[in-house]
Amino acid sequence: MNPDLSQDLSLLHLILNASVPVQLVMLLLLGASLMSWWFIFIKLFALKRALRVTDRFEHEFWGGGDINAMYQRVAAERESAGEMERIFAAGFSEFMKLRQQTGLSLNVIIDGTRRAMRATYQRELDGLESHLSFLATVGSVSPYVGLFGTVWGIMIAFMGLSSVAQATLAQVAPGIAEALIATAMGLFAAIPAVVGYNRYTHDIDRLSNRMESFMEEFSNILQRQTTTTKAA
Repeated sequence: MNPDLSQDLSLLHLILNASVPVQLVMLLLLGASLMSWWFIFIKLFALKRALRVTDRFEHEFWGGGDINAMYQRVAAERESAGEMERIFAAGFSEFMKLRQQTGLSLNVIIDGTRRAMRATYQRELDGLESHLSFLATVGSVSPYVGLFGTVWGIMIAFMGLSSVAQATLAQVAPGIAEALIATAMGLFAAIPAVVGYNRYTHDIDRLSNRMESFMEEFSNILQRQTTTTKAA
């Protein structure tokens, strides 16, 4: 193999000598890839913590602990509390406020409690889903951005042959190779983003279902306790 041709086709040489539009595409894809990995790791640790705290709270709640004591603990540790804990605190706080008002029926009290928990649930879900839209965008757009760089690079390579009497592989190979790097970088940015988005969406859906089930079960517990107290 010709050493000069080997040097010309080295990865770094091809990137540094690519046309400006192709270099801009590569730079854009590199930035998108780095941001994707940053959000992937942030979301990984956030979801692991959310699942761990949720498991701990459910074990405590269904273990027969005192609801008032749990509420006092969560209210004191609100900043570090988990998503389900904040939903519980919002619902129980609203339930106690409504119970102190005279003339309210049980249905009105439980409906108000559910609305308070639902509002908190939506805020917590928005927090869990943050940055997922960026991963989805990178996963869907990056291959097309890389393809644009490839098409542009190949077009420039063939335009450069217009003044050559006889085209050879050595003349065309560097231009095509640098163009194909853009496609490779597009796939490199897209694949982890798609995998991360699908994985985290699945985990968030499971956590969301657990929170919705808890809201319904907690509302039923409060309703039964209120009915029992009134009957007594």
